[in-house]
Amino acid sequence: MRRHAVAWEHQRSTWRQARPAAIAGALERATARRSGNWFVVGASREVRPDLPTGRTVAGTEVVLWRDGRGGVRAGSGVCPHLGAPLKDGAVRCGTLICHWHGLALDGSAFAGWEPWPAFDDGVLVWVRLDQVGGEEPTERPVVPPRPSAAGAVSAVYTGVGTCEPQDVVANRLDPWHGAWLHPYSFVDLEVLDDSAGAVGDEEDALLVRVSFKVAGRAVVPVTAVFTAPEPRTVTMRIVEGEGTGSVVETHATPLVPAGSARPRTAVVEAVVAASDRPGFAAARFLAPLLRPAMRSAAGRLWRDDLAYAERRWLLRSTGRFPG
Repeated sequence: MRRHAVAWEHQRSTWRQARPAAIAGALERATARRSGNWFVVGASREVRPDLPTGRTVAGTEVVLWRDGRGGVRAGSGVCPHLGAPLKDGAVRCGTLICHWHGLALDGSAFAGWEPWPAFDDGVLVWVRLDQVGGEEPTERPVVPPRPSAAGAVSAVYTGVGTCEPQDVVANRLDPWHGAWLHPYSFVDLEVLDDSAGAVGDEEDALLVRVSFKVAGRAVVPVTAVFTAPEPRTVTMRIVEGEGTGSVVETHATPLVPAGSARPRTAVVEAVVAASDRPGFAAARFLAPLLRPAMRSAAGRLWRDDLAYAERRWLLRSTGRFPG
């Protein structure tokens, strides 16, 4: 229970601490990191064994489905025969069948169609697009450390905004806005100055002490660290307090080609919650009921954060961004 609750307008301002140069520097270093050309395209649960799934990354149509062993297959979403959208086809016994003329794809190269590397990390699905990323490809994506799947509850939220991936990453690298922009979820937020010593050698780690609001004056105080392991990902990991080890991963995936007049970016956020409390076993049992609530909470936050990212892009695109 908060003993000395402070009204929103009376909380300590953070604009001096949220230095534009520091945020810009962290963003520059994050976007310079290597991704190996991997892009997050959605939740693992969204790629089903009975239907193909369609996604667009930087203007490239991608189709995904599961083969007979449950593995993820991916490739161009354009049928090489006459251009049918393969996402509207059907999957039978692990084979994708085009609904225009019946061209059947088992995931191997055939009739001009080539597979693209895909990776299912148990929570999210990634696709490697070398023609989009333009980097030296890697065998696997940079998947942040997470709690064991057997002892965690995960949910994935997806939203879309008119901005570029860097605007989403910049939003995540500005934790100072939390208690001001999201007073319904965060209070008593403080970005600690001694972050480097507290989290070891992780570059650009931001250590944040914050309380999550439950109801009324009831809060859950935690300490969390923000890091950017690759150019389109920012993670928040709880390092002290309730749910230690829990992770929130924010991934930004471009939907249209770079340089488009009206950029569109998908925010794919994975929440992987864990706890050593005995009662958490009940939460895992109720995971199917909890996931919609977790997605709803993430969606409420991202309504504000996408407005932040979209505003940042608008000002940048018109030469008015003060940062």
